[in-house]
Amino acid sequence: QVQLVESGGGLVQAGGSLRLSCAASGRTFSSNIMGWFRQAPGKERGFVAHITWSGGNTYYADSVKGRFTISRDNAKNTMYLQMNSLKPEDTAVYYCAATSAEAGPYVYWGQGTQVTVSS
Repeated sequence: QVQLVESGGGLVQAGGSLRLSCAASGRTFSSNIMGWFRQAPGKERGFVAHITWSGGNTYYADSVKGRFTISRDNAKNTMYLQMNSLKPEDTAVYYCAATSAEAGPYVYWGQGTQVTVSS
């Protein structure tokens, strides 16, 4: 079993920055994809970014491209999301997720961390 725990959320003013972390425990991945998703009030959960095991491949939603940076430290079983130039529309609960293999669906999910951006 895998547990994912997000941290780093909070309240920040527009234009500010936050760094989210996602710590994985219970299993050491040898090859998988990890990603960030977010859900704003009244909206469906949506994709933010993902990163492959090696970190060599990353992909971002258009809405965050150029402002957010995803990274991972496999030695620490931790993934990060550096969020800069935050906007009020970035307000949401942010979830981290992981696949169990190099490809496939996200099968592990964290409990989420709230990010609130004030205008």
